[in-house]
Amino acid sequence: MKTLAPHTFHIPVMGLAYTIDTPVKVAQFGITSVVSIIEDHLIEQMREIICKKVGRDYVKIETLSEDHRAKRVTAYLNLLQEVIDSQIEEIKQEDLGSGQNSMHYFEMLPDHSEAKMLYKEWLTSSDDKKAILSQKLRQYIQAGKIDVNIMTKLNKTNYDGLGNELPATYADALAALRGYANSKLKSAIVFSAGLNPKLFSYCETFDDFFPDKNGEINKKIILKVSDYRSALIQGKYLAKKGLWVSEFRIESGINCGGHAFISNGIPLGPILEDFKNKREVLFQELFASCDTALRVQGRIPFVNKPVMKITAQGGIGTSEENEFLLTYYKLDSTGWGSPFLLVPEATNVDAETLNKLKTAKKEDYYLSHSSPLGVPFSNFRNSSSEEQRKMRIDKNRPGSPCFKKFLAMDTEFTEKPICVASRQYQILKINQVKATLSDVHEAAIEIEKITEKDCLCEGLGASALLKNKSTLSHNLSAVTICPGPNLAYFSDSFSLKQMVDHIYGRINLLNNLHRPNLFVNELQLYVDYLKKDIEQNLAELSVKKAEQLTTFKNNLCDGIAYYENLIRNMEGVRFLKNNETMLSNIKESLNRLLITRDTQLI
Repeated sequence: MKTLAPHTFHIPVMGLAYTIDTPVKVAQFGITSVVSIIEDHLIEQMREIICKKVGRDYVKIETLSEDHRAKRVTAYLNLLQEVIDSQIEEIKQEDLGSGQNSMHYFEMLPDHSEAKMLYKEWLTSSDDKKAILSQKLRQYIQAGKIDVNIMTKLNKTNYDGLGNELPATYADALAALRGYANSKLKSAIVFSAGLNPKLFSYCETFDDFFPDKNGEINKKIILKVSDYRSALIQGKYLAKKGLWVSEFRIESGINCGGHAFISNGIPLGPILEDFKNKREVLFQELFASCDTALRVQGRIPFVNKPVMKITAQGGIGTSEENEFLLTYYKLDSTGWGSPFLLVPEATNVDAETLNKLKTAKKEDYYLSHSSPLGVPFSNFRNSSSEEQRKMRIDKNRPGSPCFKKFLAMDTEFTEKPICVASRQYQILKINQVKATLSDVHEAAIEIEKITEKDCLCEGLGASALLKNKSTLSHNLSAVTICPGPNLAYFSDSFSLKQMVDHIYGRINLLNNLHRPNLFVNELQLYVDYLKKDIEQNLAELSVKKAEQLTTFKNNLCDGIAYYENLIRNMEGVRFLKNNETMLSNIKESLNRLLITRDTQLI
């Protein structure tokens, strides 16, 4: 019996480790989640941890073994699948009246689903009828998917034990892709952070990314995109290779966790409207190109037209918002990320960090420049990694020891790339600044920019090791955590069932802090970002920068006009109508912004 996905939401990837074993915690309840597969050291540690938990033998894949990165990924993903298969089988064998997990499975389903309605019928039926309905209900039980994520920019060149450069296929991203492709998973890989020609082209070497004899794709491709244009460009690039994009995952450019790939000021609502209006056009163009490529290559074409899903994530916080996105924009699913950091059953947040999140204030969540990638990064002021970074500066030892080198990409001072968050780079760069800038104030500003960069390779993995009481990498215990600003409106830890019930509107987990609608929240974040960008560039405002800022502002103005029109023409959009005053205030604040050297920030 083939049914629709049990749930209308998914748990996106969070950091390197926060969702690294989430599938074995939630997939048995039909919930799909995403695992980062770029950090093979952490993946190997987690494989050992899970093997011990489930009583399986563990044989270490050594660092010096041939193709160890890909093999570690394959072994880990296969382990996750085997554990989940066993969990699902146990649930199906449970007596529905007394089995805790089987009861949880159906209780957490959305109320409008076929399975949930049948379950409600089962609850009120006679014993004889319950026996019949129980058999039907078991047919609905299916696991959530184990999707994986690769940030396309993370494709560092690697070297063998003698220091010799390995072939390009052994680079981080390509090795991770090969590890996934060789696994027995039937799921999807999420490519985030834009087009990487080498990585996308490498998909062509694995049959699982193409239709099989039944027209099914075992390894699907999901593209995380910021707007329709990027979806079309990347989708066409892949389609010409016969590779079908099964889902476009739209993420808010600023109201999300992790790295924030900020758009040019176009808010989420207009972007979703664009996809809604052009969805069929996008499908037809990509399908024609993909089908032609498959036939030219002599591959099996699609038996039926493939599915192309449109989903969205970033800043969703209420069931009303969730339902509106699904119904008005006709989305196939929504992503709920940061709130699940407060769900110990689902994610890896150590006790100390969890307690800090539970008591955090709105201002504790901010957009930083701490990422070595040079991309804005959602940060948490009270994290132990921030405390460590400041302590190192105070001791005149800025920067981090660099062991894993996943973000080693800078060659300003060295032939072999190093990371800008490393102690080696920061000391060299600080000395350069001191030697070239005589103005003490200017030098201090530049040095602060240098030392704001922090190690993510260790910090984003530490929490999982602390929670599982495992050996810390190089004894580094400082935790980096990157929640989206939406987490400010949740102030406790919750069970998995509580969070799912909140998503579907059965309970309310928000704190007492006034929370504007997600669209208005995002607008305010964009206006604040624009103000800061103008302020930082006023002294030397080039024509090119002024044009970019003007475009950004105009796009925000158009976005506000879109929301105003949405309010006027949509009945029942109470969650947006109740934000009219704040929308008006944002509009007024934006209109007062003049992009000149005489700009007054009000």
